[in-house]
Amino acid sequence: MTAGAALEDNLAAAAADVPVQVFGIRHHGPGSARSLIAALEEYQPDAVLIEGPADADPLLHWANAETMVPPLALLAYAPEQPKVAAFWPYAVFSPEWQAMVWALQRGIEVRFADLPASMVLAPQPKTIFDDDLEPQAAPAAAAGPDPSHDPLGALAAAAGYDDPERWWEDLVESRLDGSSPFPLLIEAMAELRRLVPRTGPRELRREAYMRQTIRAARKRGRQRIAMVCGAWHAPELTWPLPPATRDTAILRGSTRRKITLTWVPWTHERLASASGYGAGVTSPGWYHHLWTAPEQTITRWLTKVARSLRQRDLPVSSAHVIEAVRLAETLASLRGRPLAGLTEVTDATRAVLCDGDERAVGFVTEHLVVGQALGTVDDRVPTVPLEADLIKTCRTLRVRREPDLRGWDLDLRRSVDRARSQLFHRLRLLELDWIVPARSDIQSQGTFRETWASRWRPEYSVQLVQASVWGTTVEAAAIARIEEVERDGTLPELTRTVERCLLADLPEALDRLLVTLAERAARDTDVMHLMDALPPLARAQRYGDVRQTETSALRKVAETLVVRVCTGLPRAVGGLDTDSATAMRRRIDQVSASLSLLVDAPATDPGLRARWLATLAQLADRSDLHGLLLGRIVRLLLDAEALTDVPLRVERALSHGVDAGAKAAWVEGFFADGALLLIHDPVLRGLLDTWVSELRPEEFTDLLPLVRRTFGTFTPAERRTIAGRLVAVGEAAESAPEDLDPVRAARAVATVDLLLGVGSAERRV
Repeated sequence: MTAGAALEDNLAAAAADVPVQVFGIRHHGPGSARSLIAALEEYQPDAVLIEGPADADPLLHWANAETMVPPLALLAYAPEQPKVAAFWPYAVFSPEWQAMVWALQRGIEVRFADLPASMVLAPQPKTIFDDDLEPQAAPAAAAGPDPSHDPLGALAAAAGYDDPERWWEDLVESRLDGSSPFPLLIEAMAELRRLVPRTGPRELRREAYMRQTIRAARKRGRQRIAMVCGAWHAPELTWPLPPATRDTAILRGSTRRKITLTWVPWTHERLASASGYGAGVTSPGWYHHLWTAPEQTITRWLTKVARSLRQRDLPVSSAHVIEAVRLAETLASLRGRPLAGLTEVTDATRAVLCDGDERAVGFVTEHLVVGQALGTVDDRVPTVPLEADLIKTCRTLRVRREPDLRGWDLDLRRSVDRARSQLFHRLRLLELDWIVPARSDIQSQGTFRETWASRWRPEYSVQLVQASVWGTTVEAAAIARIEEVERDGTLPELTRTVERCLLADLPEALDRLLVTLAERAARDTDVMHLMDALPPLARAQRYGDVRQTETSALRKVAETLVVRVCTGLPRAVGGLDTDSATAMRRRIDQVSASLSLLVDAPATDPGLRARWLATLAQLADRSDLHGLLLGRIVRLLLDAEALTDVPLRVERALSHGVDAGAKAAWVEGFFADGALLLIHDPVLRGLLDTWVSELRPEEFTDLLPLVRRTFGTFTPAERRTIAGRLVAVGEAAESAPEDLDPVRAARAVATVDLLLGVGSAERRV
């Protein structure tokens, strides 16, 4: 036996007698997880301590349940202030998760060892150690990102690797001696910590608490303790530990707050963010593949990519996959790397499978490299009652939490879709953005159809916790939220809530809300509030037939609002600047659209529309109104067939004596969204054409952006049609004979009348 081999045997024997082995891992690293499991199998500990919130120990046993499918996260929140929350996410390839499962399956004691969440979420006082241990300026050797966030990533970058997992594979997984990499990593971390700023107070407390946890395990009689922690902390936790007095002093005076802990689903997309516990990883989907497909990794990955691209109707064959595998392996060889990594695979995907199309590469990155996986939590895991009720309701209605965007086209004539609609509207009342209204591709949909889009994100778990202060069920919480708006909401907020309350099928809350709304509307003298409050009430009139809801009370309140708007509008529109006039024009449009809905509803006062048109006619002749409002009012009266002198008004508004800016504003108000007017009314089209043609060059330059904004509301087809009509008029004018004989022309017209079988009177019509 050589001297070197004997020395290694002596070191191994000495290590076997050490009661604590520290395994410094990379958070969310599949290679690190694989090495950790091998090291635990070799060490055979009688206790496993894992970096994580110590007060989450009661939840650890759930990690071994079959229905717990990562990615998952521990959620800690303060019940009295749910926004104060923190997550500790884990993927199936996270070393911490694998250590939990390994220990639980073998009946080995397993505990979390980091600062309790009750301390993490509480403000901590400054200790006597904070001043001399505040972070200092880093030496030049440590320039760049803080290595404490991802120390193994820092070592990989120093070695010239852009993917820490490839660095781990090359230097650790590909070694042939089979020895544990963790002692060498501790040495590397110790040297790295020497080159970077000192540990700050928070990290100091964390490491002190972890050492105290190790000491507590020793007091319980544990002889072989495995400490699994981020590699950055490993040098500070190795045996022998320093005296406990300093750690006790560091933790003395630490404050706590009441918190609640539970498991919640997580996603690969959120795992890719560095905002969660540990380091963010940019390619969790790729890492998941490395963990689940250790054999023929590259071939299986590119096969998966090809299958995904085929689903998008891109032509990818087996020959493409074979060529991509060859290219990835060749690139790895040329770059001096034993195995192809994500960079080589992506380059091969871009060149062979995507044919250089960056959009296709982006799709692969989003759906495969990052991934759209969503974890599953066991139904028996303790959670807030509101979430439990939501889970139960969603299971009944077959509504799943999915990380991908999903559309819902609901037919309210079906009972299940009507129940889904009620649930979705109740969630909107709770301000939970999981499911939101969306546009539909279905044409000519009536009031019996609704379209929604859903996409679950982990932070919605916190929103559910926040909403739980209103009730223990979705229905009770929605009613309580309505009562809060009833007490504190403005008039527009009340009417918006009325609409949502009706759609959410909460009749008792609706009755109380309508009483409050009527009282508030009677006291509110702000015309703009009244105008903003009307559209939701008018829209709600449409839902009575499909939802079998009585809307007569809504109609009465809406009619009162219309009368008060007509009374107060003349005083509210004078002397407005451009921004205020733009907002008022939007409100006037909304009131006009709302009246159309109200007039169509049964039992509505037929005089409402006449009163509104009379109010607009009164405003149309005022000189103190902004051009934007005047143009819009004339347009609305024209659409209602309440004006007979519209061409004269257009000609007057575009006359030479009017300021150029006022002309442009009038044109925008009148012609915005009015392409059909210009297509079918040659008089108005001619007036506008003449005005534009007679503009001086400097006026045209100044007004061009304003006029383009007006015509930007037209579709391309409408703009082409208008241009064609103008060209046709010009060509007809150029080709018209100058010496036309009216007597001879009349004979020709009479002949055409005989051929068509019409008389002169009919022709004039």
